[in-house]
Amino acid sequence: MFNKKNRGFTLAELLIVILIVAIFAVLGLPGLTKTKENAIGREAQANLKLIAAAEKIYRMEAGGYYPVPTGTITSVSDINSNLRLSLPSSSGVNWNYSVTDNTSDTFTATATRTTGAGAGTYAGCTWSITHSTDKPTTETCP
Repeated sequence: MFNKKNRGFTLAELLIVILIVAIFAVLGLPGLTKTKENAIGREAQANLKLIAAAEKIYRMEAGGYYPVPTGTITSVSDINSNLRLSLPSSSGVNWNYSVTDNTSDTFTATATRTTGAGAGTYAGCTWSITHSTDKPTTETCP
């Protein structure tokens, strides 16, 4: 007959289950990291498209692309205030943004991946968009 005191799991059974779960976790982590970085890359692409749209509006209103006069603006708060955007600018952001205006007829917006913890091989990854393209491009992302 069954004794109610002997109905639990043994230590060996629990260790085997924990080991199996740990193996599945280790096998799934590389795919999770790549998926996370792909999502972070899409964040940069979306924000660059917003910058490009805001630049076109700015040009219609001011007669030239921001920044006028020519130069490079790397302050996200300046980009946000002049182009009326809300790009993330606090600590822990994934991307640093800059806008370069070579003449009043051209601009290049760039997003560079921050080098903080967790960036790994994606640190320094760069996306850019210009006045003549509708889709951001990259040459430095894995």
